[in-house]
Amino acid sequence: MPKVISYTPAWLSKPNPGHEIFTSKIMSTQPASSNGSSASIKRSAKPGPRRTIARRGTEVFIAVGREIRWADLVYLKEAWEDKQSRNSFGKEKEGDSDNQYEGDHAQGYRTIKTQVAEDIRQLIISPHANYIAILTTHTVHVAILPEPSLLTAADTAPMKLKYYTLGPTTHVTSQSGIASALWHPLGVNGTCLVTVTEDAVVRLWELSIADRWSFDRPTLAIDLKKLADGTSVDQDFGASIHGTSKGFSPDSFEMEVASACFAGRGSGGWSPMTLWIAMREGDVYALCPLLPEKWSPPPTLIPSLSVSIVAKVAALEDEQGASPQNKLLAQQQLQWMSEIDNQEPLHSEGPPGEPPAEVYTRPGKPGRVPKLQGPFDLHLAPEESEDELDGLLSDICVIGPKMDADELMLGEEDDLELDEVDQEGLSVGIVCLLTTSGRLSVCLDLDGVEAQWLPKAKEKRLRFVEDSDPPSLLTFEVLDTSRGLEVWEGNWPVFSHDVNSRYSFYITNTSSVTFISLTPWVFRLETELNEASAGTDFRIGLLAQGQSSLRERLLTQNSNDKSTPLAASAVIRDPDLGYFLLTATSHGPIALTFEAPDIHFDLDRRSRSPTYDPEPDKPLIFFEPRPCYEPAHTLEQSSAMPAFIERQRHGKYKRLLQEEVRLSPATLTIITEAHKVISEETHRVGTAAAELFRRCVKLQLDLKNHIHKARDVATRIKAITGDDVEDGQSVIAANEKVEKRIHAAKERQTALNNRIEDVRRKATRGSNRELSDKEKAWIDEVQTLDHKTDTKQAGGNALAKNSEEPWERFNEVKMLKEQLLEQINDMEGEDEVATPHNVKVPSEIRKAKIAQVMGLLDRESALVEAAKNRLERLSLS
Repeated sequence: MPKVISYTPAWLSKPNPGHEIFTSKIMSTQPASSNGSSASIKRSAKPGPRRTIARRGTEVFIAVGREIRWADLVYLKEAWEDKQSRNSFGKEKEGDSDNQYEGDHAQGYRTIKTQVAEDIRQLIISPHANYIAILTTHTVHVAILPEPSLLTAADTAPMKLKYYTLGPTTHVTSQSGIASALWHPLGVNGTCLVTVTEDAVVRLWELSIADRWSFDRPTLAIDLKKLADGTSVDQDFGASIHGTSKGFSPDSFEMEVASACFAGRGSGGWSPMTLWIAMREGDVYALCPLLPEKWSPPPTLIPSLSVSIVAKVAALEDEQGASPQNKLLAQQQLQWMSEIDNQEPLHSEGPPGEPPAEVYTRPGKPGRVPKLQGPFDLHLAPEESEDELDGLLSDICVIGPKMDADELMLGEEDDLELDEVDQEGLSVGIVCLLTTSGRLSVCLDLDGVEAQWLPKAKEKRLRFVEDSDPPSLLTFEVLDTSRGLEVWEGNWPVFSHDVNSRYSFYITNTSSVTFISLTPWVFRLETELNEASAGTDFRIGLLAQGQSSLRERLLTQNSNDKSTPLAASAVIRDPDLGYFLLTATSHGPIALTFEAPDIHFDLDRRSRSPTYDPEPDKPLIFFEPRPCYEPAHTLEQSSAMPAFIERQRHGKYKRLLQEEVRLSPATLTIITEAHKVISEETHRVGTAAAELFRRCVKLQLDLKNHIHKARDVATRIKAITGDDVEDGQSVIAANEKVEKRIHAAKERQTALNNRIEDVRRKATRGSNRELSDKEKAWIDEVQTLDHKTDTKQAGGNALAKNSEEPWERFNEVKMLKEQLLEQINDMEGEDEVATPHNVKVPSEIRKAKIAQVMGLLDRESALVEAAKNRLERLSLS
């Protein structure tokens, strides 16, 4: 969980340039609303996502009305620090003309003019950060991003980039609005753009600067409403031509798109080519495989799919009761993969620093258009709420399953090198759904989405067969991220990915930013799924019932001011900036700096330089960070009364302004209109003054809290140094105090142990329950063994009784041993006297006999010793 160590830094606050690039008061002569807020009432009233901040490394692109502000955050920070250092030295550095931050050139920020006719709502940067998609409510423009060196160029005038209008006859104001624009993760060098409109039409644009026609018409267009009712792959599922009359259909409401997304490029299975679509009314659909005409997969994608398809086909052939639908699906996937295996990939040069990409052609069979899978059944979903906003989806985020490298490289000698992020995680996909009310539903895709196509027209018996097992998602957890006063019709929460883990993200709504992390249960669930053992169902149930995910609200704005919503958060991690979150309103940026997470490096594998100096330890942060107070923007706005009076001077009541006030309908009309203007202004000023008063009261409480904490720290320091002793008292050293505390702790521990022992003894004496049958049988066995091993009770001649008791058998063996030794000695003496040549017994026979005797002795000795030891343990217990 990230820990906030500071809020908006000084170099992003007034009156520095870092603050002004987020507002419309600088670098522009014409007034413009900021951060995507619409200039027209009609457009601003329409809710939608607000992704007006895009990043490329430490560079950020901010949409301010119809303009784009481009800045380098590191350069702005260094320029502010240089200015502060120059001010601290005074006149010593005034003559320094070589300072790069004081030259006649751009100071790390520029203005970019655009060709859009409306305010910008979204900025989407391509995977290789060479293109940017500029979205309004209905139009899409693609621009080539400039080089970073232009941020410090000599020319400081507004820039004009090279723009391309995407779909000049498709994405227009007379057509349906844009719901989402995504860069396809498998596009060649990141040049494939996918647009999804609100009327459920998906278009793939394979862009090429050398071919301007690629910006006019999509290479593939799919109408999801037609595809949902389709029965054959041979049908036409293309989008309707502009001007064609459309009849009424319930799908116009049920299939209104809210958002769409892909999983990551490094995900396993079919995830990189699966488009997930979330409908506004709550349904979820999937389109797999959705590929451009030319596509470039990662090195592990095709081998992993080939292995899974072949295994699936082999399993279905051996299965007797396989359904015709499953067999057809397996054959379609095998046919699709066979066409890819028969291709010879082309190699395309990528951007600088990137390896050449292998380019494949999309298979033509079974078909170009995949089957629309869905709507997904949400198992264990929360009950329907009375609030209508709880069921309206606003955004969707999909985390694909991890790549199973062990299964892919089974039987291979070489190891597969994958990113650590792709190797860790869950082996099933996670689908996160977000509603307008801020409700987050975390679902598991246990079955996994696979490629599916509709049957051909000639396969009539399979065309009208419904799926016996519709796709489903298992609702694992439901969280609320918005409070009651923050929920309203125009709220549109969105996801923002984290840079540290793909299982954590940020949720930004109109007035707050919330951090969500799924890592506490993801790895535990993966362990339970892979290592099935006794109690697995119970442990998984505990995971599902407990509060597993981490949720923390990081930022809260005034929820009453709905005219300045927050833009979607952008998360940056850089050595110069740290772990950094950036968002903005129409009045300026808002930033949060987090404590950098711990990263463990294997230092043993590195050779340390002889001149290496370890970095000093960072000081511990004991204070509680608080955002600096910024006066309400209402206090900075000028009054509207002068403009109102100027309008009246040129209106039909201008004569009344020069005369005495008389009671008349015209005078009443002027006073009523003036009262509306003044009442609105006084309400805003009163609200700002009340907020200022509350902040002053809070400042007093914070100051008292600081004084209390400072007093506690001072008391602890005096106690350590011994300054807290009054005159006449003996000073006790710090070591003696510590030793006394340790001695007191040991005594308390000893007393606790004694009390526990006394309680145990009392409990033992107080138990008078009867012995069980097993305990009685065990006592009988002990008594029998004691009787058999007691030499005093044995008595008598063991050999005469021919007893089988262990002790008697041991005595018998000892007697036999003595007799054999006597016989051996007698025979050796007779041989020495009778025979002069001393005939010897073979050593092998002698050793074998002695070993046999010694083995019997050892066996009996071990039996007796074991019996004695067991009796001793029984007596001690």
